[in-house]
Amino acid sequence: MPSEILMNVRPSETRVAYMENGVLIDLKIERKQSPTLVGSVPRGKVMRVLPGMQAAFVDIGLDRAAFLYVGDVRGDMDAESGDLYEPVARSARDPDAHAREVAEEVGAAPAQEEKPRIQELLTEGQWILVQVAKDPLGSKGARITTHISLPGRNVVFMPTLLHLGVSRRIEDPDERERLRKIIEGIEVKGGMIVRTAGEGASEASLRADVDYLHRLWQEIQRNYEKKTKAGLVHAELDVELRALRDLLSEDVDRVLTDDEESFKRISTFIGQFMPKFKNKLQLYSGSRPLFDQYEVDTEIARSIERKIWLKSGGYIVIDEAEALVVIDVNTGRYVGKKDFEDTILKTNLEAVREAAHQLRIRNCGGIIIIDFIDMEKESHREKVLTALREELVKDRARTTVVSMSNLGLVEMTRKRIRPSLVKTLCEPCSYCDGRGYIKQKATIAHEIFRDLEREGKVHNERATTVVHCHTDVGDYIYEEETEALEDIERRIGRNVVLKLEPEYHRERYEIFTT
Repeated sequence: MPSEILMNVRPSETRVAYMENGVLIDLKIERKQSPTLVGSVPRGKVMRVLPGMQAAFVDIGLDRAAFLYVGDVRGDMDAESGDLYEPVARSARDPDAHAREVAEEVGAAPAQEEKPRIQELLTEGQWILVQVAKDPLGSKGARITTHISLPGRNVVFMPTLLHLGVSRRIEDPDERERLRKIIEGIEVKGGMIVRTAGEGASEASLRADVDYLHRLWQEIQRNYEKKTKAGLVHAELDVELRALRDLLSEDVDRVLTDDEESFKRISTFIGQFMPKFKNKLQLYSGSRPLFDQYEVDTEIARSIERKIWLKSGGYIVIDEAEALVVIDVNTGRYVGKKDFEDTILKTNLEAVREAAHQLRIRNCGGIIIIDFIDMEKESHREKVLTALREELVKDRARTTVVSMSNLGLVEMTRKRIRPSLVKTLCEPCSYCDGRGYIKQKATIAHEIFRDLEREGKVHNERATTVVHCHTDVGDYIYEEETEALEDIERRIGRNVVLKLEPEYHRERYEIFTT
């Protein structure tokens, strides 16, 4: 099916959308002031070892200490050097890994049997090399691990393991065997897993990938030895390049970016690492903003609403807590055509597709409960559960569907790495004492900039645009977004003046051009 990658790049915010048949499938939003830390490798100092929690708090140079669980600590840690060690042989997927992830989402640690204790592996004041596995979420600090993994285009290199594997999404047994033989013949200290994108890759491509990642690992080790305090040793790629590395494939028809500097940077990256896709890159120059052209902004606005209407007239309600997401399915205005059971089944099946879609776009994670409308027939319950599992296969995040109860409740988990879309774009509402959400000042500022851009240039060179907005939003733009404001003035060819209105609701603004 035809796919496109859209990149809306501005000085303080970058948004990447993955589209299939004109439908938004994946969305990444990253702001200059709060970039993701996932994949970055810092030098850390163990601040506290907590035997009762079998965990440790580690200073990695952030405001809050990072959390290191015992299951993420290597068994051969050297108390003196901290991390410069030989790789050890072990499975790339610990049999208890899923249990640990589920336990973390509910705030509990699973019991450990015949495994080293945290106090035997780490000591307070010890320096260690770690990798950020999850961004800080809510009141929790970042989740870190000592098992480093460096993703390339075709291969994930794991310098601290000796495991060799092939992605389970590559299903052809002959291709799996071919890839396994290639990586078994690559002599390098460390483990390797061939990614889904590596399907069909030549031996030369795989070797080049591993060679690059091995050199990167050596550079990380040198930087670790030079650094004398807690802080970053290696940073992950920018969101645009990371998206290309993970999403660009033969299925993608084209990559569109609306920024010239970004186009040059992406072109260099593709030419160096994915030259066969270079002709897919295009610089968007349409009169309408890129995300407006593809109605991505409309879909984003829809995906931060609590209620989502279905085409049939039913609807779902999505409530998101810190470690739990609840989705409630309702028939709404849909009354059906035949009998009650068919009406319920059709609504539930439509809700399955929309719920799976919303989980991807919103990047919801943790434990998820879907409250389907009660179904009397066992065959209908099985049909809905099967449809849900089929939809979740398309999800790039790891999901596990547990069961459906007699009440129509489905329990599932979805791996959570970064904050959800709601937490990225919104903040607790000061108007209702935290019971709802309003958009962040940054979000409103970017909406103002996009509305100004939509107005385009005017023929009168002396024209001035006045934006009436809440005082907090105006102050934020003048203090934090001056570069973006200057950029939009250059784009529309006229001056922009902000008139502060303290009586306005924070999300309200009006634009006048005179």
